[in-house]
Amino acid sequence: MTTTAPHPRPTKTPDAGHPARGPRLPVRVLPLTPAIVLLLLFLAGPIAYCVYIAFTDLQLTGQAQKSFVGFDNFTRAFGDEAFLNAVWLTLVFTVLSSLIGQNTLGLALAALMQRASKPVRTLTGGIVVTAWVLPEVVAGFLLYAFFRREGTLNAILDWLHLPSQNWLFTLPILAVSFANVWRGTAFSMLVYSAALNEIPKEITEAAEVDGAGGWRRMWHITLPMIRRSIGTNLMLNTLQTLSVFGLIWVMTRGGPGGRSQTLPLFMYEQAFQNSLIGYGTAVALLLLLVGSLFSLIYLRLLRTEV
Repeated sequence: MTTTAPHPRPTKTPDAGHPARGPRLPVRVLPLTPAIVLLLLFLAGPIAYCVYIAFTDLQLTGQAQKSFVGFDNFTRAFGDEAFLNAVWLTLVFTVLSSLIGQNTLGLALAALMQRASKPVRTLTGGIVVTAWVLPEVVAGFLLYAFFRREGTLNAILDWLHLPSQNWLFTLPILAVSFANVWRGTAFSMLVYSAALNEIPKEITEAAEVDGAGGWRRMWHITLPMIRRSIGTNLMLNTLQTLSVFGLIWVMTRGGPGGRSQTLPLFMYEQAFQNSLIGYGTAVALLLLLVGSLFSLIYLRLLRTEV
């Protein structure tokens, strides 16, 4: 009687096309190490320190040592009428100058330049982009000279025999909103110009043959096809507008009477003029929270497929 030896089970060998990931992981991470160290050192580190400072009563002067105060700075902020006024003015400034002003005007300029001649496109683009590349302080002085009581705007109104006024005193938040629109529209125009160039001409020509007018083509064809560009532009413009400081500081310094004092100016006043570093840092974290909420809304909209 003969016995048959059992066949040995084949041993699993690593697939040549899919090498083991374990030993390769450190090798892949190694080139990223300098970037990770720099991010931790210059980004995550300062942010973590600011979070810590926001929960203390740190001051620039008149204090021997700081102490941990918990949520007192945040509670103080929501009970401070000046802070609530700054929140409201920040929302007004953002909606007027970013969501409505820069976004709408940038889209309108991009759409008009699609049909304009090359000299007109070159001249318009050069003027708009020049305002964008100007330093914020220079742009602030130019708009201050435009809106001041003896400025260019009132000179034009006097020439037209129309009533003039001190715009920086009567309507300061509208003046600084217009200034931000004037300075930042170029970015929206460039984004929308690139997006409109990506729309196939066959689609718009077919809609035009079917009798669709300009507004119907814009509403039913153009806007849906550039939806992701609109979301990206709104997110970037909103974050940039929330952090505007120099433009408003040069024009009004948040006045008169705090009627143009947005959160960045309020934070600066508390931290460096009133020497309340802990309180000012808490306000900065709340501003960061507002920006994060806007970003989450836009990112959720961008997830939707066009």
